[in-house]
Amino acid sequence: MKKRKNLIDAVKDYIVEETQVIKERDPAIHCDCEVFLYASFWAVLWYRIAHRFYLRRHYFIARLISQYARKSTGIEIHPGARIGKGFFIDHGAGVIIGETTIIGNNVTLFQGVTLGGTGKEVGKRHPTIEDNVMISTGAKVLGSFTVGENSKIGAGSVVLNEVPPNCTVVGVPGKIVKRKDAKIPREDMDQIHLPDPVSDDINGLKHANAVITNHLLELEDEIRIMKNNKGKENK
Repeated sequence: MKKRKNLIDAVKDYIVEETQVIKERDPAIHCDCEVFLYASFWAVLWYRIAHRFYLRRHYFIARLISQYARKSTGIEIHPGARIGKGFFIDHGAGVIIGETTIIGNNVTLFQGVTLGGTGKEVGKRHPTIEDNVMISTGAKVLGSFTVGENSKIGAGSVVLNEVPPNCTVVGVPGKIVKRKDAKIPREDMDQIHLPDPVSDDINGLKHANAVITNHLLELEDEIRIMKNNKGKENK
């Protein structure tokens, strides 16, 4: 049976792991000691500690720690959430993670992300985020469903339904766009160059409108020529 690490050893391991994660995903960091200046570093550290108390049913202490973390970092992570290794919150202000959220390994969130419920469910109320997912600035993922591995959620998107693996979701409500050349999001951390199905639809409508307009102009020309020819015949 695997022996559970004591709190001090667990904190040491977390500091080493999080230092590597931040160095990998944030180009703004220049030295290891800078990790102690990151609000997300402290928010996740306090979550790890609070989660241990939560698992032991010390719910008040767990919530007390999480509320302190929320006030000091601006990031709210319920101690009941289950979060894997390599978790990173870039900037972090306004991030909210609900109690029954499950997050896999190497997941990245940006500021303003909400992993919440719809207010109508009981039991498992919050999303499950699988490995290597990136959720961009201001996105909201609401409900008890799964966001598949290696997927990206675009900035400002509102996701209310299941997302298969290796997909990109954009828009309000979120629309799934599958990508054949899917990359692991943490390798490029790209929030900008995402498919835009709304823009594609608008461009399609513009093209269809141009085609119809050209046909109408051609018909007008034909009618004008017919009228001119008829006028000449009457003379």
